[in-house]
Amino acid sequence: MNRPQPLVGIVLGSASDRQVMAPAWQTLSEFGVPHELSVCSAHRTPARAADYASRARERGLRVLIAGAGAAAHLAAVLAAHTTLPVIGVPLNSSPLQGLDALYATVQMPSGVPVATVAIDGARNAALLAVQILAVSDEELAGRLAQMKAEMTAAVERADVELKTSL
Repeated sequence: MNRPQPLVGIVLGSASDRQVMAPAWQTLSEFGVPHELSVCSAHRTPARAADYASRARERGLRVLIAGAGAAAHLAAVLAAHTTLPVIGVPLNSSPLQGLDALYATVQMPSGVPVATVAIDGARNAALLAVQILAVSDEELAGRLAQMKAEMTAAVERADVELKTSL
């Protein structure tokens, strides 16, 4: 069975991040975006993380998503070794409830950008990756437009239901 070439690489800082990052690959699957998963640690396997990022483009990836908690340097390490867009997902995995991960992910030096979503925001990371890919993929852009239309309709239904229940 031939699998399509992955376009998005989802990198977990630890296997224990699997559950909170699951919405990322579930969302990419909903949109039909081929993706791959990997576990790399910015601190425990820095060479592996650097190698993954430096070879990502030549392997056909177009966007990287990195989920990490605590010091959360994974997205930064990936961004330092690639020209691909990197989306960081700070994870709530420490006594600071993800604020440490948020600060570590969002506070990048000039020249090493990392797009950062909310703490535990794996779904939004995937949606941002889909939006990046949709810049050059009209079919994917259409699926995004459909999703947004469905969200609008759901809010309008909720508004009507609220008004009629009063």
